Amino acid sequence: MRRADRLFQIIQILRRSPRPVTAAEIARELEVSARTVYRDVADLVGQRVPILGEAGLGYVLDGTFDMPPLMLTPDEIEAAVLGAQWVAGRGEPVLAQAARDLIAKITAVVPERLRPFIADPSIGTPSALVQAADGIDVARARAWIREGRKIRIHYRDVRGDPSRRVIWPVIVGFFDQARMVAGWCELRGAFRHFRTDRIADAEFLEERHGLRPAVLRARWKRSLANPPEAARSPPQAAP
Repeated sequence: MRRADRLFQIIQILRRSPRPVTAAEIARELEVSARTVYRDVADLVGQRVPILGEAGLGYVLDGTFDMPPLMLTPDEIEAAVLGAQWVAGRGEPVLAQAARDLIAKITAVVPERLRPFIADPSIGTPSALVQAADGIDVARARAWIREGRKIRIHYRDVRGDPSRRVIWPVIVGFFDQARMVAGWCELRGAFRHFRTDRIADAEFLEERHGLRPAVLRARWKRSLANPPEAARSPPQAAP
C-alpha cells in the first residue's frame, strides 16, 4: 500500500469508529507495524488533521473534520455500486429510483479514471425474481418508521385468515421474492413480521407510539434473540 493511501485509510478507520482506536488495531488492519502507525498519525497531525489521543490510549478523529466525501477507492466504488444494484432490483419503486440516481451521481463526480469501475464493475447481483405487489405504500411506511408513528393494517396470514392490527413499524426488510415490515403488534402484544403482499390495506395514523426509532429497533433486535421474553415485555413509551 502506498503511503498516501495508508494515510487516507487511517482517516477512514477513525471516521467509522465510534470509540478510540489504538495504534495496534490500526496496524493489524493495515498490516504494518505500530511504529509505522505512530509515525503516520504524527504526520497527519502535522498536516492539520484533527486527530486526538496518544499512543497506548487510542486515537479519535475530531467531529469537525471535513474531507471531500467522494475521495473513493476502487473497492469503495464497487461496494457502493453493488449495494445500489441490489436495491435497484429489489427495492420498492421510490427506493429503486434513488439507487439508480445514486449510481448516476457517483458517475458524474468521480475522476474519469475511476468511471470504468462503475460502468463495467467486476461484481454484480443476481437478477431479481418477480415480486408480489405490495399492499402498503412502502416508501410511506419508511417515513412512518422515521417519525415514530403507528400504522393500522388489514392483514391475511399464510392461511388467508384476516385480522386488523395496529403496529409500531420498526424496519422494512427486502428479500428476493417479497418485502416485509417488522413491528410491535398491539393485537398480539409482541413483535411480528408482516409480508407486504399479504397486507390488504393500510391506514397511516398520525398517532405516535412514543419511542425513538433507535430504541424500538434495539428492542426488536433483542426480541429476535429472546422471543418469549419479548412477548412478555411490551415496549414502554417514554413518559
